[in-house]
Amino acid sequence: MRAIAATVSDLDKEVAAGNAELSIGQAIGLSTPEGTVWSRVHGHQYARLGKRIAVRAASHAVAFLLVVLILWNSVDLALIGAWGLALGFAVILSMREDRIAQSAETVHYGIHEMRRHAVASAAKGTVWGIGLMLFAESGGASQLAIVWSVPALLILATAASRYSAPLGSISFTIAAGIGGLFAATLAADWMLVVVITFTVLFAVFGTIENARVAVAGRVHETVMQEKSEVVSMLLREFEENQADWLWQIDPRRRLKAVSPRFAYALGCEASEAEGKLFFDLISGRDWSTNADTDGMREFAEKLKRKEPFSELIVRVNIRGLDRWWEISGTPMLDDAGKFIGFRGVGSDVTEQRESSEKIAYLARYDTLTQLPNRLMLNESLGEALEYAAHWRTRCAFLMIDLDRFKAVNDSLGHLIGDQMLAQVAGRLKSLMGEGELCGRLGGDEFAIVIRDASNRKRVDALARAVIEQLSEPYQIDNQILYVGASVGSAIGPRDGKSVEEMLRNADLALYRAKDLGGGEHCEYEPSLHANAEEKRQLEFSLRKALEREELLLHYQPVVDATTEEVVSFEALVRWNSSDHGFVSPGKFIPLAEDTRLIVPIGTWVMQEACKEAAANWPRNVKVNINVSPEQLLEPEFASTVVRALSHSGLDPRRLEIEVTESIFLRDASIARKALEQCMSLGCSVALDDFGTGYSSLGYLRKLKFSTIKVDRSFVQGAAQQSRESLAIIRAVVAMAESLDMTTTAEGVETEEEAEMIRSLRCNKIQGFHFGRPMPAAEARKVFLRGAVENLRKSA
Repeated sequence: MRAIAATVSDLDKEVAAGNAELSIGQAIGLSTPEGTVWSRVHGHQYARLGKRIAVRAASHAVAFLLVVLILWNSVDLALIGAWGLALGFAVILSMREDRIAQSAETVHYGIHEMRRHAVASAAKGTVWGIGLMLFAESGGASQLAIVWSVPALLILATAASRYSAPLGSISFTIAAGIGGLFAATLAADWMLVVVITFTVLFAVFGTIENARVAVAGRVHETVMQEKSEVVSMLLREFEENQADWLWQIDPRRRLKAVSPRFAYALGCEASEAEGKLFFDLISGRDWSTNADTDGMREFAEKLKRKEPFSELIVRVNIRGLDRWWEISGTPMLDDAGKFIGFRGVGSDVTEQRESSEKIAYLARYDTLTQLPNRLMLNESLGEALEYAAHWRTRCAFLMIDLDRFKAVNDSLGHLIGDQMLAQVAGRLKSLMGEGELCGRLGGDEFAIVIRDASNRKRVDALARAVIEQLSEPYQIDNQILYVGASVGSAIGPRDGKSVEEMLRNADLALYRAKDLGGGEHCEYEPSLHANAEEKRQLEFSLRKALEREELLLHYQPVVDATTEEVVSFEALVRWNSSDHGFVSPGKFIPLAEDTRLIVPIGTWVMQEACKEAAANWPRNVKVNINVSPEQLLEPEFASTVVRALSHSGLDPRRLEIEVTESIFLRDASIARKALEQCMSLGCSVALDDFGTGYSSLGYLRKLKFSTIKVDRSFVQGAAQQSRESLAIIRAVVAMAESLDMTTTAEGVETEEEAEMIRSLRCNKIQGFHFGRPMPAAEARKVFLRGAVENLRKSA
């Protein structure tokens, strides 16, 4: 029944839409009102043309005779006869199209046929217009006004007739009117020009308005007919196939005319249910004292007050089983207006109800962890903010992100990752106290809502407990795994009066905790928003930096430790922004990596550095180019290197690609394959910042590096006689020698440090002592003068 009601409602909307004013195109048949079929609306108009074919032909014949009588003594009869033949041919052509249009309602009669009919009508009008011009030139100018009255009558007749097609009428009117205007102009009869103009305008306007009324009526008739057909069909289908059932009770609420289908819903035979109290069968004899709020009491009240009701959801108990019914009912009255009971329709909606409850659960809970999801967290946070505002207290929102979870997920697979997330959820739930709700935002992000955070120490204590608990080892499939956690928190309403503000500010605090290395809890501070805004503006400008040609390369020399000859230059990108001025690489390089802008920037660096080295440096000097892990993960990285080498003409042996150990943390196989492709070209690969990150001798075994670069922190430590730094440098040098690799010491700033590096047997030295990063022009001068002396002066 709901389907029938909904369909009727939709059809009523169509009726209302059909009553809306039609456009000119819809009225004359160039387009069809939405939701209608052309043949059922405009086809009806064209089908009626066949009923007046003879009348239209006769009217043109009579009109011809009138013109002959008017011009008998004024115009050459031969000319009139020739014109008459042309008019007869046009009338016959139009009659042919009228006959074709007779079947417009039964066969395909589309826009193409309609336009052809309009052309035939225009032909008749054109013949009349040409005739008027010929008569005006051949002696009939004085009687032109009388002659014009003949086609004018035809125009008015076709405009007013309901047996004409609007587009054909307009075509005939305009064609005849244009001819008449030319004729009146030739005769210099300006009053007639005005009369013809207004005749044509009124006729066209009248045709359009008549068409609007006719089409609107036809649309309404069509929709009402469709409504009647659809409702009849749905009622037949309901009676034959639907699982709904009809119910009826007398004034004492006893069942009457129980159908087999309704009896089945009651769990008994029809004869058994007949005459029984309705409520006894669906809720027991003591239903009035046990009636709960699940619709039963409302159902009883509706019956008591004799009020109609619709789609009332009621929980019933049929032979000990709870079911859900949807019931509609209307009071019945006899001819005297006396109440004689209720009649209605009902259906069992238990399955739909259970599905709705399941959908409602899925809409608010995460299926993997069984924790509240983002939607429910947002709702809870909104309620906490309202509570805090009402009671003038505080609430808190903690955002949690797992540290190093991506490495676990990528290396061990999503199945292990999902099991870890489920364990994380269990640990979080164990930490929750009264008024605290934890949930999963998505991915490896979780959150906690604290309804009452008036005790600020509780927020920090909970955050610390979360970090501690989530950092404990996880045992999954006989593996011991470790991740950490970072927490960012915002206090409402101080840090935000809306859910969106609290989410944003907790997220900013979380980013701060991650920037500090993870395993930290940071509270939101207003300065974080300023930093985020600065970062956003930097990102916006960085996206345009290449287009604006704001990036440039500086080159820092690397010298042989023994001879102090320049053996290579490291290409270092710099950014001189038109919006922000000179931006430190320490600011924009991490931003470029986060936003993956490092890929196009890295491609540009590769091309420019290879070009500079090939064109302006000696053949024995290499160029060192830093490559980000994001670049190595690009499928076309090796092709980028090949293009840079081929376009610049640089010998591949003069290109050394520098990477850090972080490339092995994400998709190590892809990164290794990309580097192996470059090495097969003849390029060499250096391992930069060795010993500062995730050092493992396994990396050196996986890929044959040509150079290991000792980080400046160890060089500075060795210069201060740090035993650990000295031991690390000696170990790296010894290892490199055993693996046929060279070593480069970074960050050498004084002669004493250079001497110390030589004594430790490093092969190459890089640092301010031998030259700061310099523009390309300055780097070229190094080869034009005494190399080391010039480097030291520039340093």
